[in-house]
Amino acid sequence: MSRVKTALRTPWFWAIIGIAVLLLINSIKNPAYLALSVNPTTGLLTGNVLDILRVSAPIIMIALGMTFVIATEGIDLSVGSMMAVGGAVAMQTLATIDDPTSPSAMFAAIGLALALAIVLGAINGLLVAVVGLQPFISTLIMMLAARGIARVITDGQNTNATNEPFRQLSNGQILGLPTSFVIAIAIVLIIAFFMRRTALGLMIESIGINPHASRLAGIRPRPILFGVYILSAALAAVGGLFSVSEVMTVSVSGTGNLMELDAILAVVIGGTSLAGGKFSILGSTIGALLIATLNKTVLFLGIPAAATPAFKALVIIALVLLQSERIRSFAFGRAKPKGTPPGPAKADESAPVTKEKEVVA
Repeated sequence: MSRVKTALRTPWFWAIIGIAVLLLINSIKNPAYLALSVNPTTGLLTGNVLDILRVSAPIIMIALGMTFVIATEGIDLSVGSMMAVGGAVAMQTLATIDDPTSPSAMFAAIGLALALAIVLGAINGLLVAVVGLQPFISTLIMMLAARGIARVITDGQNTNATNEPFRQLSNGQILGLPTSFVIAIAIVLIIAFFMRRTALGLMIESIGINPHASRLAGIRPRPILFGVYILSAALAAVGGLFSVSEVMTVSVSGTGNLMELDAILAVVIGGTSLAGGKFSILGSTIGALLIATLNKTVLFLGIPAAATPAFKALVIIALVLLQSERIRSFAFGRAKPKGTPPGPAKADESAPVTKEKEVVA
């Protein structure tokens, strides 16, 4: 019973319930929704579940980076534009390199995309940690600037390229799972190992709770803030690489558009507080899977584009309400039953203690 109560208090537990409910709704509409089959042309597994995992890979990347930024009591509104920058650099490199179909061309495209993202992330860290700008303002500036940089790189045109190794990032499979999803989970596990097996995760949380007390304890906030914004930008660029490798085209206005909102929602649904402090890598990953499932459900149910934001908002509001202890107590009837005699009143501990005079009969 105690395990059940603990699960009910865990935010990402309700995200799992949300994923299950969405899959159930889709299965009711089409009983074969969860079925897997083999593509006779490619010999690879196909199915809606694999599509959800493939779509979730970019969201997992940007949500993971956003988790650490929010844990420091910050925000990164530039992750969607960083996706566009990463995709633009990769596609432009593959389109102009001498041998665009070789594996070395793929590695060159990935390296250049990550290098530029790291530079832009360092600028975010500089504005926040050194200049002292609010994270909302500095990353809002970078959101506009990075999207402009992507336009400059591609001359404002949608750029496509041909490189089979790069295309396999999203369209290939490892043990029957999409390659991008496997890489994303591997990155999550590696980062989780370093965050929880070293003091880095605790230092990030301490900065989010109280930066002044952390400084007095010997923790230097500036290098850590630099690190989290660089990490967020690099992971966003990886998400951009996953996104453009699926269609081998970058749209400077469409790639990563409004993805920062999905990242923030995934992090909040996973249980990381926007006020900073404690973070949950597992929760953010499950939250990203929920967002991907929700996006696919919207398309599968044929919900009109005009009503899509409202539908997503209703689902997310329901999940957030279920995470509230007060709402759960009200909904599941855990309130104190009527007629229960009131307990003894607690003494005011702040009031001075006085001795009562003994009454002699």
